Amino acid sequence: MSPRPAPDLDHRRDEVIRAARVLAEDEGWAAVTMRRLASLVGATQPVLYTAFAGRQALIDAVAVSGFRDLAAALAAVEPAPRARMRAYLDFAAAHPRLYEAMFSLPSGLRFAADDTPEPLRRAFAGVQVVFPDADGTRAEVAWSALHGLATLQAGGRLRPSHAQARLELLHALLTG
Repeated sequence: MSPRPAPDLDHRRDEVIRAARVLAEDEGWAAVTMRRLASLVGATQPVLYTAFAGRQALIDAVAVSGFRDLAAALAAVEPAPRARMRAYLDFAAAHPRLYEAMFSLPSGLRFAADDTPEPLRRAFAGVQVVFPDADGTRAEVAWSALHGLATLQAGGRLRPSHAQARLELLHALLTG
C-alpha cells in the first residue's frame, strides 16, 4: 500500500481562506476559529497550522484575498472616478466582514511600505489611476474618504437617500 500523498498546501490554504470568508460573512469573525475551520474543511487543527501560523495569519491571508478581489472589482469598471468610487463602495457593501478584515481588524499587513503585498498595491493602484498626482497623496485622500463613507454607510450612520449626493460631492472635491 502506498503512502497517502500530502495535500497540496496552496490548495489547502485557498480552501481554508474560502471557508473563513463564508463563515465570517455568515456569522461574524468571532465564529472563525481554527477548530471550526478544521471541521468545515475536513482537516485537523494541526493541518491548518501547517498552512497558517495562527488565526492572525489566517485573517491576514483573508484580507490579502479581499484586496485581490477589490483590485479586480475596480479594474472591471471604466477607469473614471465616479465608476471607481461606486465600485469601491459596492464592494464594501457586498462583503462587509471581508472589508472588516481588510481595514478594521488587527493586521500584520503593512501598507505603503516596501514590503506591501502586491494585491494591496493593485487595489490602491485602482484608485490612484483615477486620482493621479506626483506622489499619490490625492489617491490616499480619495481612498480615505471612500473608506470613511463605506464604514459609516455599513454602520447605518449616513442617510441612504443621500448616497449619490455624497459621491458627487466627493468627486467634485477630488477632481475640481
